[in-house]
Amino acid sequence: MTMALQGNVWLTIDGQKLGGQDRVALLAAVAEHGSITAAAKAVGMSYKGAWDAIEAMNNLAGEPLVERLAGGKGGGGTRLTKRGAQLVENFLKIDAAHREFVAHLSGQSHALADDFLLIQRMKMKTSARNQFSGKVVAVKHGAVNDEVLLEIVGGQRIVATITRDSSDSLGLEEGVEAFALIKASSVIVATELGDVKLSARNRLNGKVSRVLPGAVNTEVSIELQGGGVIAAIVTRDSADALALEVGAEASAIFKASSVIIGTPA
Repeated sequence: MTMALQGNVWLTIDGQKLGGQDRVALLAAVAEHGSITAAAKAVGMSYKGAWDAIEAMNNLAGEPLVERLAGGKGGGGTRLTKRGAQLVENFLKIDAAHREFVAHLSGQSHALADDFLLIQRMKMKTSARNQFSGKVVAVKHGAVNDEVLLEIVGGQRIVATITRDSSDSLGLEEGVEAFALIKASSVIVATELGDVKLSARNRLNGKVSRVLPGAVNTEVSIELQGGGVIAAIVTRDSADALALEVGAEASAIFKASSVIIGTPA
C-alpha cells in the first residue's frame, strides 16, 4: 500500500469560498475559448453550472471577473476582465507552489506514516493504560533529585523521583497540572498485604477489573478506589498463585523512580 499526501488550494473572501482549481479552470477556459458554452464543455460542467459559478465569483469578488462581449459580425462572446485574468495568473502561481510543497511532504510520507503509527501506539499505551492526570501537591527538592507528589483521580497520590533539572525544566511546583506515566511492567500486584511496610513509595489499592492470561505473562487491570484504572504485567504463574480474578481486592505497587512526570504542552 502506497501512502501519498494530497491537497487543494481555495481562495476565500471574508470566509466565503471564491474558487478553487475547478472554478479557476473554468475562468482559464473562458479566456481560451471566448465562450461560456465552450468553456463549460472543456471543464466538464453544464452551461447553467458554469454561469452559476461565474455569477457567484463575480458577486464575491465585488467586481466582474467575466464579461459579455456585444454581438457583431462574428457574434457575441465572453472574456475575462483584467481582474479575472490577474486572478487566474496569481492562482496558478500559488497552486504551483502549493503542489511543490505537498510533493515535498509526500516524499516523506513513509516516515510520516511510521511516526503517526508510533504516536498512536504510544497514546494507546499511556492513555488507555497507565497515564494519570492530576495536580502537583508538593515538591521536595534535593541536591540531585526532586521528589514530586501528584494527586490524581479519587484523591490518591503518586510519588515520583526525578532529576532536579527535569523538575526545573517542567516548572513543577504546587498547583501545576501534570501527569504521571508508569509502565505496566513496572507495577507489582499484591493481595492481602494488610499493614505490611514496603520500600516502594507507591501503593494504589482497588479491585481487579480485568485479567487477560497469556502463554507466559498475564495482564491485570485494577480499578482504583475513587476511579481510574492501572494495568500491570505479571507472570502467569504469579497470577495463578495470587488467584487473581475479577472482583478480587489487590494493590498496585511501584517505585517512585518508575514514574515519569510530564506537563501539558
